[in-house]
Parts: sequence; structure tokens; C-alpha cells
Amino acid sequence: MKRLKRDPMDRAFMRGYQHGVHGKSRDLCPFTHPSTRQAWLNGWREGRSDNWDGFTGTAGIHRLNELHAVG
Repeated sequence: MKRLKRDPMDRAFMRGYQHGVHGKSRDLCPFTHPSTRQAWLNGWREGRSDNWDGFTGTAGIHRLNELHAVG
């Protein structure tokens, strides 16, 4: 059975979110393509916001699943 690749924008968002929720700098963005970079930064902003609101650990995992289901 073939596996479908996830949308690159979705993957970039999730990676950015994980960086943000762990308090890492946005300067660590690995992408150079403008749209992919923007998706990563959007995820990073969501992650930083959740980090400030206390969504870390198990709560952060549940929040990430909610974001993934909506997106």
C-alpha cells in the first residue's frame, strides 16, 4: 500500500509549532522558500503563544492534535 506524503506546508507548520512550544528562536527556521517559511513561522507563533499560555507537556500534545485536525 502506498503512503501519501503529507502536505509540505502542514509539515512546516507542525515543525514550527514544535520549535515555538519548546521556546526555541524563530531564527532557527530551516526553510528558505517564502511560502514554506511563512507556514513554519505561523506554526512557531502558535507554538510560542501556547507556550506562554502554559500548553506544555501533555496539554501541548493535545493542542497540537487539535491544530492538526483543524488545519
